[in-house]
Amino acid sequence: MEASIYNEKDGPIRAYVLERKTKETCIRADLCLSGGEIQVSTGIGFFDHMLTAFAFYGGLGLKLEAEGDLQVDGHHTVEDVGIVLGQALSRALGDRKGIRRFASAYIPMDEALCLTVLDFSNRPFLVFDAEMPQPMIGSYDACLTEEFMRAFAMNSGLTLHMKCLYGKNAHHITEALFKSLGVAVREAVEITGTGVTSTKGVL
Repeated sequence: MEASIYNEKDGPIRAYVLERKTKETCIRADLCLSGGEIQVSTGIGFFDHMLTAFAFYGGLGLKLEAEGDLQVDGHHTVEDVGIVLGQALSRALGDRKGIRRFASAYIPMDEALCLTVLDFSNRPFLVFDAEMPQPMIGSYDACLTEEFMRAFAMNSGLTLHMKCLYGKNAHHITEALFKSLGVAVREAVEITGTGVTSTKGVL
């Protein structure tokens, strides 16, 4: 199921509802770039916490439900959530006219400091430089953060660079990464003009 969201009074708003089913996962995302309620349920507690932080600091409305083959591990669920969120965001942005496009954010979390720099270029790419000192954060495999970010970037048309400058705790590093992503996305999708922010005239 896919649907853009319309307001009869004001016309189309930047929001999208997307559902994706495979033999491994079933995911439904209701995303609004203008804000709203945040409800996240993936079956992985720490991942829920990270997605909630991302949406909160991104100024997003997000209702997301995911059912996956967690009896195998969390990989399929985390990666597929990245795919669905990325696609929903790309569709919500539409032709990307008027968006700021570029943004960056440093976020500290106790001893950790992380940086996100991004560009809604429609040329997806990920550079991820963040070593995780501990392999697990509760039931969440710390290496899955990179998998989520790759799926999110590739499916939202996002050039995404993320770096942990320093940190000793995988929980703190991961949380700083998700929060910095939210802060940067919030700035980058802001409408600042009427035309496409590109010398080519198209994104």
